[in-house]
Amino acid sequence: MKKTNWIGVLFVSGLLVSCTPKPFSKLVFHDEFNGNGLPDKALWNYEEGYIRNGEKQYYTVGRLENCYQKDGYLHLVIRNDSALIDGKIRPITSASVHTKSKGRWLYGKIEVRAKLPSCLGTWPAIWMLPAVNHYGKWPKSGEIDIMEHVGYDPEKIHFTVHSEKYNHTKNTQLSRTINCLAATSDFHVYGLEWRKDRLVWYFDGEQQYSVEKTEDTKEAWPFDQAFYLILNSAFGGGWGGQKGVDLARLPQEYLIDYVRVYQ
Repeated sequence: MKKTNWIGVLFVSGLLVSCTPKPFSKLVFHDEFNGNGLPDKALWNYEEGYIRNGEKQYYTVGRLENCYQKDGYLHLVIRNDSALIDGKIRPITSASVHTKSKGRWLYGKIEVRAKLPSCLGTWPAIWMLPAVNHYGKWPKSGEIDIMEHVGYDPEKIHFTVHSEKYNHTKNTQLSRTINCLAATSDFHVYGLEWRKDRLVWYFDGEQQYSVEKTEDTKEAWPFDQAFYLILNSAFGGGWGGQKGVDLARLPQEYLIDYVRVYQ
């Protein structure tokens, strides 16, 4: 889709003046993943356990087999390794990292360059949740999905936003799906521009989807509070596992080249 820029107009002393939104140009958070071993603990925390959606993976904490930096990439790895963790066997393991206590932002531009895993059951995502649920538990305080992908439909990328009024439990979620033949073979840049009155999704720098604030209610627009970033590689579950899982194709790697946040 052709990239477009929003342009507004206003009258000042009888003159018609064009205006464009101020660009987000100050880099306030970034990780190029140029280290080795576990990700920088000054930037990232981990989710742990069986978290959501009936997914099959157990998210591990600080386990190199599931999460490590090497060759300039963050590797999030789904494994069928029956790991012994805290005295219990966890058949499928993976990792989910987030910035909840490290970085949270109200408005800005987020860019993540990544290459996605793909086999029956994979469900990688780049997404955001509120740092504090000011309006109540999900979906009341909102969710922003910068990118989701499911392995059984490997040539499609999904952009979605959830709120109390617009969410998948009511089949009212606001979303768009695009085709990408090389989502799992090449790196791509997944971007979001978040302003006071709109959310705009980008794919390799090209605008793909936007949601505007048309209702000034918390039920429709809870996106006036700070959110944090999540990178996770799920397996199975309510969406990723809709058509089954292929354990024989594990391990699967989700590679992230960089994360950059501008304000």
